[in-house]
Amino acid sequence: MDQVRYYGTGRRKTATARVWLMPGTGKITINGREASEYLRRKALERIVDQPLRLLGIEGQYDVKATVRGGGVSGQAGALRHGIARALLSVSTEYRIPLKRNGLLTRDPREKERKKYGRHGARRGFQFVKR
Repeated sequence: MDQVRYYGTGRRKTATARVWLMPGTGKITINGREASEYLRRKALERIVDQPLRLLGIEGQYDVKATVRGGGVSGQAGALRHGIARALLSVSTEYRIPLKRNGLLTRDPREKERKKYGRHGARRGFQFVKR
């Protein structure tokens, strides 16, 4: 018999996370590595397990995720988004608390492209009067 799995896709900036939730002991695996080993910062670990802590179900689901793109911080945000979306397929009752805490909203902020004739995206060159 195949185990029950719930899927969610999370995104933040240029990072994309594919997340699978399975009933288990609360183990979080990211790209085949332990979450603490992959993220290397307590603050990022807290971001990732925020949806589970909010609903009071930490330790009830194992999280297996593959993440690509962006940096570690953006990937942590993508994971949080993916876990929240996967939890919706577990129970529709989770929607209200997750939405109220902004966990179902994708953070759309991406780096603006550099334009020609400029130093950065918006900063122009230094003006010289003489």
